[in-house]
Amino acid sequence: MTTMKAARIHTFGDASVIRLDDVLRPSPTAGEVLIRVAATSFNPTEAALRNGLLQAFLPVPLPFTLGWDVAGTVVEIGPGAEGVAVGDRIVGRLERAGAAAEYVTAPAALLVPAPTAAPLADAAALPVAGLTAWQAVFEHGKVTPGQRVLVNGAGGGVGGFVTQLAKHAGAEVIATASPRSARAVRRHGADQVIDYTAGPVAAALDGPVDTLLNLVPLSPHDAVALASAVRPGGRVVSIATPVEPPAGAGVTAMHMVARNVVEHLAALVKLVDAGVITLDISASYPLADLADVHRLSEAGRIRGKVVIIP
Repeated sequence: MTTMKAARIHTFGDASVIRLDDVLRPSPTAGEVLIRVAATSFNPTEAALRNGLLQAFLPVPLPFTLGWDVAGTVVEIGPGAEGVAVGDRIVGRLERAGAAAEYVTAPAALLVPAPTAAPLADAAALPVAGLTAWQAVFEHGKVTPGQRVLVNGAGGGVGGFVTQLAKHAGAEVIATASPRSARAVRRHGADQVIDYTAGPVAAALDGPVDTLLNLVPLSPHDAVALASAVRPGGRVVSIATPVEPPAGAGVTAMHMVARNVVEHLAALVKLVDAGVITLDISASYPLADLADVHRLSEAGRIRGKVVIIP
């Protein structure tokens, strides 16, 4: 039987638990296709999963193959799989992960055609981070033209997409980033970049904002300070630490978890092909180096999106 390489964890722990295993190549079942993986991408939540921190609400069986994002080529079609053909270049977010491998199976219904304006491997950066950004900006943030939007954590993978989408929505975008990420954040369309390493972000604002999109963990003090910068009637959306505005502030606040909505992913692909969104790939690594990518992330040494090439 045909084997392949897959990056798996057999136990929870630090990055050393990631192993490059020889496993059987899967076969597609009803409604599925087999994908030759061009790339997956690293998402910080995978480090939390690897550590076992997500087991309470996202339990996974062991051994477990990492990789929620996939970009690749369809090489086999299972019974009943519709809308795809062998040779199609696709992108998608996998519900059961598994894309940190040379091949992976996935329901055809979760896949959309990959962007034609970007290398196929780069498209792996889009699903998880892009869907999170889309829903933060449009569904929950309800960003509209002329609003002042504060993107807290714009230098990360989600932050790059949030900044671009908020600007596309017509907002004035104020973004926080370290000096290392500031140039990229400006390139993504930020009208103002605040260096969060230089002092309190709230103190650097020149007035209230309509919407706060928080993408990073915050201390209770910083959370209150940032929420206080949102005008009455404004909105706070956080994908990390829940951020509660002061009582009586008249601010709507929510903590969100992204959903796998294929229509949103297809819309993102169209924006990439139209040149509205760029896929900012800061680095690519071979699958054998995935543990090193986890270590770099946990040391705070990753900017933007990193893709992993089998």
